[in-house]
Amino acid sequence: MDVHLVDGTYELFRQFFGQKARRRSADGQDVTAVTGVVSSLLTMISEGATHLAVATDHRIESFRNDLWPGYKTSAGVAPELLAQFPILEDALRELGLLVLAMDELEADDGLASAAHVAASDPAVDRVLIWTPDKDLAQCVRDERVVQVDRRNKAILDEEAVLAKYGVLPESIPDWLALVGDSADGFPGIAGWGKQSAAAVLRHYVHLEQIPSDAAAWATEVLARVRSAPTLAARLCDDHDLAELFRSLATLRVDDSLVAGTKAFEWRGPSDGFGELVGRLGSPALSERASGLAAEAPGTPGTR
Repeated sequence: MDVHLVDGTYELFRQFFGQKARRRSADGQDVTAVTGVVSSLLTMISEGATHLAVATDHRIESFRNDLWPGYKTSAGVAPELLAQFPILEDALRELGLLVLAMDELEADDGLASAAHVAASDPAVDRVLIWTPDKDLAQCVRDERVVQVDRRNKAILDEEAVLAKYGVLPESIPDWLALVGDSADGFPGIAGWGKQSAAAVLRHYVHLEQIPSDAAAWATEVLARVRSAPTLAARLCDDHDLAELFRSLATLRVDDSLVAGTKAFEWRGPSDGFGELVGRLGSPALSERASGLAAEAPGTPGTR
């Protein structure tokens, strides 16, 4: 079986900004993103997905904000979008999906945790992590745990991660520490670019294995990197900062978030799903869900 892990936060943003026509609930609230995400997940189920989980940022701020003051926050996010997070979480639970609504941790940590649990089960053939977020590339393992970029219709296995970033998955946090991540709000180390970071980490893998003196760098690395002495000196001066940025970029794995792979199995919507999507002005979603549950082998239908 395949396990599909969906970045609910990314999907909410994608639907909120991607839909021209706005949908409103019975009380007038914008629920465009919620109904769009639910519809998208029902499409995944109709295309054969049987084991799924969705991770969301129940609260945008996380423990990482305590580590770095410039880390991303909810500031600037449209209130109409923020208000849809708890509605989506309720809707997906009523749909019968496993929802990882993260508070102290982030949705990315939830995805990493779920991927670890799923990959640890030999009954799982493949784990697909549905997000374009480069942080999740660190979770990729061979062709068994892959990242799916729906927007670009691309599947990233280890070979594809290497081709895209210049490093293998295990070096992604180190690479992000050097080049920074504007989406998450940390700048990286001055002077280090994507190509220089990839060239060095492809050889040394992790920050602590990079010699502090560029004169000790491998010949093949020096051949690919400009201004090696300057880069080495900056990394040496800002090594503590680089380690902090790597910590920010490293996803936390908490196996207790998922009670085994059985938790990923979709068993159909609850009795309350129809009422909920009715209030959202999308009763057709209930009909779709019930129809898919009735067709799915081993699925009991509406719970």
